[in-house]
Amino acid sequence: MASLIGFYSLFFSLGCSILILFFSFKNLQDAINFDNKLLSLTFLQLIFIILSFFGLIISFVNSDFSNSTVFNHSHTTKPLFYKISGTWGNHEGSLLLWLLVLTLFIFLFLISSKKQPKKYRVLTLLFQQIIIIGFLIFLIQTSNPFAQIYPVPSEGLGLNPILQDPALAIHPPILYFGYVGSSIIFSSVLAASSTNYISKEWAKHIKQWVLISWFFLSLGILLGSIWAYYELGWGGFWFWDPVENVSLMPWLALTTLFHCVLVLEKKLLLTSWVVILSIATFTLSMSGTFLVRSGILNSVHTFANDPDRGLYILIFLFTLIFLSLFIFFFLHKTDGQNNNTFFWLSKETSILINNWFMMYFLAVVLIGTIYPIFLDVLTSQKISVGPPFYHKLIIPFLIPFLLAMAIGPKLNWIKSNLQNKFHLLLLFAISLILSFLIIRILEISFLVNTILFTSAFYLFFITLRDFFIKGFKNLAQNIAHFGFSLLILSILFNNFLSTEVITNLKVGETYKSDELSINFEKIEKIKKQNFEAIIGKFNVKKSDNELVDILKPELRIYNQPNIVTSEADIKTNLLSDKFMTMNLVQNQEYFNIRYQIKPFMIWIWFSVIIISFGGLFSFFKKKHEN
Repeated sequence: MASLIGFYSLFFSLGCSILILFFSFKNLQDAINFDNKLLSLTFLQLIFIILSFFGLIISFVNSDFSNSTVFNHSHTTKPLFYKISGTWGNHEGSLLLWLLVLTLFIFLFLISSKKQPKKYRVLTLLFQQIIIIGFLIFLIQTSNPFAQIYPVPSEGLGLNPILQDPALAIHPPILYFGYVGSSIIFSSVLAASSTNYISKEWAKHIKQWVLISWFFLSLGILLGSIWAYYELGWGGFWFWDPVENVSLMPWLALTTLFHCVLVLEKKLLLTSWVVILSIATFTLSMSGTFLVRSGILNSVHTFANDPDRGLYILIFLFTLIFLSLFIFFFLHKTDGQNNNTFFWLSKETSILINNWFMMYFLAVVLIGTIYPIFLDVLTSQKISVGPPFYHKLIIPFLIPFLLAMAIGPKLNWIKSNLQNKFHLLLLFAISLILSFLIIRILEISFLVNTILFTSAFYLFFITLRDFFIKGFKNLAQNIAHFGFSLLILSILFNNFLSTEVITNLKVGETYKSDELSINFEKIEKIKKQNFEAIIGKFNVKKSDNELVDILKPELRIYNQPNIVTSEADIKTNLLSDKFMTMNLVQNQEYFNIRYQIKPFMIWIWFSVIIISFGGLFSFFKKKHEN
């Protein structure tokens, strides 16, 4: 019954979309004020999608294996928590969640934009409904979450054990809020371009949606990174996995867009940048959907291996891109006089310079992600692009980017000078000396690393000074920039101070080196609800035999599906993480042990929280001002 209600709710929602399109065109032609029927229909559509989503949740909770989605991704022994969160831990459910957020956001947009011009609101709704209709048709035709199986199986295939984690409950929804937020920005900018409404007032209005999308995307990337860190056994915060890159690219575009919107709000400049970046952000979010669901990415994150689904999304994406570019080239009007009033020493110029750096970083990530795909298509040669590629191309340009971040906020709008800015030179000198000392202590290559540490410390000290000198002035900016400087510094120390031991041990054996010893004391087997755990106990000692840590990594043997996973044990403090995993080798007698010391890991996570909080603070500050 729940599946039936959920399925027909999708059709009712599609019917609402058709009615919304009809009344939208009618309202554009005839009425003076916004037709409240549009708001009512949008709310009704949201209710139908909520009913559909809850219908799928109930099907999972009740283990309704007549539903093919439930059969393929659930099992009677799976804990209730993972039955619920597993609703969106698959292709069909994730798209239904995406659709739910799409309808929720357009409803909230209409509620919050009552002071905006009628034509602009109606067109935004119209463009958003085109996206919703595309997803509804895609869901019904190729990815029906309520497809039925006859005869009804007695048991399901189970959920991928990697997805059986508390992070599944929060990571995808939060990430989707970030992705889908870009759809509102996309629809809004097309509507504003079509009506020649791009103005300071519009910038103030759309900035809130940029901040919402950026905040959720930042938080979603953070949660995904933490999840991969402890679940996949990578022992690091970022591995340039293709699907990690897919989320990073719209974040880079959104960050750039936000700074452009700031300039537009203040000086009515960079209008074309705002339009292009709005289109690019949504395109990158949609492209991520295509890449993940087409099966062409070689990643642990991919949901499907179905080229037909990917082809539909690709055609739909190209249609939206064509529509948006048509509006940009033929309907969008720029103010040429305003867009050329730049001075070299001005805040807007520094933002423009940083924009180009961000676009360069985006281009590097994009090339590194899609180049293996094109190479495979053209030559059938399969390659993977790893960290060295990104590091070599990004790090040299990160240095001037950090310096521009430090100096840019000190400049004035329109025109500025660097007189009476002695503190800029003083803090740079302090940063240089401190970096030189660190490089000497760490005994690493001198030139690039010294400059990199100097630029990161420079941004750190400048933002730290502003907290004490300027107080609440530009506080949101200072928080975000301070968080970014802390992130870079934490990454640098993590990279240069990390250590690793990889060895094979059996129970009772001990690994010894000059610095430490690892004793494999025993293993313990524990039966859980849907898996059996093999837990190892390892005593880590210093060279003087002083006990440092007791670590208990484990192997989990799942029956449905029949998969063995490795679960890391991590001891965390303010200075470092002690990270250990184990895997079976040599007829289950020996275990492969990986022990890592990862300095400043908690500061990497904390710095991203600070960056996200800066955006959140800016959002609530603007809401209060309005």
